Amino acid sequence: MSYYGSNTDSEVIGSIKNTSDEKSRLCNYNTNVNNGQMNTDNNVWAMLYSGIERCNLAIRGLRAYGNVESNSAMAQLLGEVLTLRAVMYTDLIKAWGDVPARFEPNSAETMYKPRTDRDIVYKQLLADLAEATTYLAWPNATARTSSVERVNKAFAKGLRARIALMAGGYALRQDKTVRLSTDPDLAPAKMYEIAKKECIDVITSRSVKLLPSFEQVFRNLNQEVLTAGQESMWEIPFAEGRGRVIFDLGVNHNKIDKYTGQNKGGSVIANPTMWYDFEKEDTRRNVSITPYGWDSDGTANTAYQVTSSLGKMYFGKYRYEWMKRRVTSTNDDGINWMYMRYSDIVLMAAEAINELDGQNAAAPYLKMIRDRAYPNNPAMVTAYMNTVTASKTTFFNAIVKERALEFVGEMLRKNDLIRWNLLDAKLAENKTKLEQLENRQGIYANLPAKIYYSLKADGETLDIYGLNFGDTDAVGLAGGYTANKTWTMSSSSDATTFWNALYVNQPSKQPYWPIWQTFLDSSNGMLNNSFLGL
Repeated sequence: MSYYGSNTDSEVIGSIKNTSDEKSRLCNYNTNVNNGQMNTDNNVWAMLYSGIERCNLAIRGLRAYGNVESNSAMAQLLGEVLTLRAVMYTDLIKAWGDVPARFEPNSAETMYKPRTDRDIVYKQLLADLAEATTYLAWPNATARTSSVERVNKAFAKGLRARIALMAGGYALRQDKTVRLSTDPDLAPAKMYEIAKKECIDVITSRSVKLLPSFEQVFRNLNQEVLTAGQESMWEIPFAEGRGRVIFDLGVNHNKIDKYTGQNKGGSVIANPTMWYDFEKEDTRRNVSITPYGWDSDGTANTAYQVTSSLGKMYFGKYRYEWMKRRVTSTNDDGINWMYMRYSDIVLMAAEAINELDGQNAAAPYLKMIRDRAYPNNPAMVTAYMNTVTASKTTFFNAIVKERALEFVGEMLRKNDLIRWNLLDAKLAENKTKLEQLENRQGIYANLPAKIYYSLKADGETLDIYGLNFGDTDAVGLAGGYTANKTWTMSSSSDATTFWNALYVNQPSKQPYWPIWQTFLDSSNGMLNNSFLGL
């Protein structure tokens, strides 16, 4: 999850400049089939197929003996299992492209299978989820759907919309071309219709909602609020000693402190340009990205913020300091992974409606997201909406940017860029932006060279100046701050600069991971990575 989603114009691996590191190679479009992080027989590929096999067995049993037509509890179970299988196939396709399709329990005849054209898989998943939504209850309609850890109708519809947009979008195919599907059943217009219908169904159901505060969405996640019907639509549940959400994606704590018993966070970080893509009035910025981590005296008595660097800003959506319990595990933190939230439904609706009905019909949905992001600046929202509704193309470009702002750190960006056929263009654009930011050129020319800071009276939090357009070194120096530091990504001694390490190969030629060598060796010659040039 954390490694697959990097590197993009939103998220990057923390060790980005060490391009030969095997974690970095999982992210910089240069993955090797013998990757030491993944080339084992119990990695995520194996676990997803193990989960699919269990789903296949459950589906066969429920269809044969569940009496789903008359037993609502068994019908709900069948809907859940169909949806969970679709989740696993979605993640397989995102990471590996075309993958073997297994929709029946394994047998001697089906033990060895080649990659299956993803169009076949997509059509099966779309049909499965259409069926699943007839069985599943809406959030909080039953005791079983009262928790975000259980599948419900709203999530299944949202997943069907997400898959439709993937199926109707671009992808690297087995013929080594990046193109749309040639299957008329998966034509973009048909897929947008599905996405539109499913998203509008969820919106009109009023079974989930945008929380008024963007920050509260992630406080709820970190505080393990599991009540359905809020913004979180489904979460992958972890016990307290499992899962690495804050561990990998969160704000770094350099030592054990009053908030956590583990010194982790920041294996994957924000792309530095993301901070400056936000306007300072956007309330999502300071929630999503932090220019600081935490330090302490190494005991459970203290904790205080310390400035990070331009090349090491963290995802503020995942914070030990927001948790209600103290993490004591040395390896995991137990925070759930929020797989989908309602704002994704709203922005998918905006995207689909723009394509089908035009920007004016789509505008109210984008405005919902902007209204929450700028609660104290309605005039800014109005001016922005007047600008982006100038044309269908202008509105699409606004959606492309808005999804980056809304979902930074949530690992959706890479898949979005692939389906829009913008992976190469956006990474090339970001490469230029990163270099300009480091050298204070272009739109970044007048940013201060340094940041200026002091610890506030609470002894924990920092007051930082120099992070906004319009700030100046002169004001910072005169501001009475107790310290300052050069705000930079790299140093002159770096052998590899940040921007050159963003990708090693052309991203669109290796947007997926290869099937690992251990599975190639055990496939009876049925599997290969030839479409990736491997």
